[in-house]
Amino acid sequence: MSADHLTGNWEQGDAYERYVGRWSRAVAPAFLRWLDAPPGERWLDIGCGTGALTEAIVVGCEPSWVGGVEPSAGFLDTARARLGTRADLRQGSAEAIPFDDDTADVVVSGLVLNFVPDPARAVTEMARVTRPGGTVAAYVWDYAGGMELMRAFWDAAVGLDPTAPDEGARFPLCEPHALARVFTEAGLVAAETNGVEIPTTFSSFDDYWTPFLGGQGSAPTYAMSLTDRDRERLRDALRERVSTEPDGSIRMHARAWAVRASVPD
Repeated sequence: MSADHLTGNWEQGDAYERYVGRWSRAVAPAFLRWLDAPPGERWLDIGCGTGALTEAIVVGCEPSWVGGVEPSAGFLDTARARLGTRADLRQGSAEAIPFDDDTADVVVSGLVLNFVPDPARAVTEMARVTRPGGTVAAYVWDYAGGMELMRAFWDAAVGLDPTAPDEGARFPLCEPHALARVFTEAGLVAAETNGVEIPTTFSSFDDYWTPFLGGQGSAPTYAMSLTDRDRERLRDALRERVSTEPDGSIRMHARAWAVRASVPD
């Protein structure tokens, strides 16, 4: 199996938006309410993707400045189209952030750390670009249980193919103790975690299933790696697994685990 099947494709912003970007935009404000940073801060979003968290910061946090870093050119194009000149967005890696030391008061990362090859290095870099006394924070989907739209997909996939690259099994950072540990091991202090939940309601099974055909993200990449016949088998197994309301809708919840800590003075 190729590396793409494990990590997913991350280039087409519009397809990603249909898959999980719409839910990323819902969870970002909830995360920021928990973070509760004062107005006037300088913010930096690491792995800003299509701009969900960056835009929530611009709209809801009264920042004095906002920057963002994203390795995918396609995702960065989508973010720039949404944000224009409201954020300084640069192409780059979480493990080598293209900003100077002490650039920001608050440095955040949304739904990214699981996909970084060296998350410990990424958190160390996030601390580097945060001023002393500033805040470093992140959140990731709870792939092991609370991110229901993906959990149902992988349960169905593994039921048909035990070698399917289940995100819940592959990503140890999708639980709070591991998140807090990687922050404290990077030298940050006063780490605390929190669960952030949002509803994810689909109008029909097709509304739920079709975004998996966009090929952007781990589950869609896996779905599109299958033969037509095996993909139909997966679709049918998933249809049997999810609960449908009398009106045909599917009501799920998505949980993200969040962590925040401080850079020592």
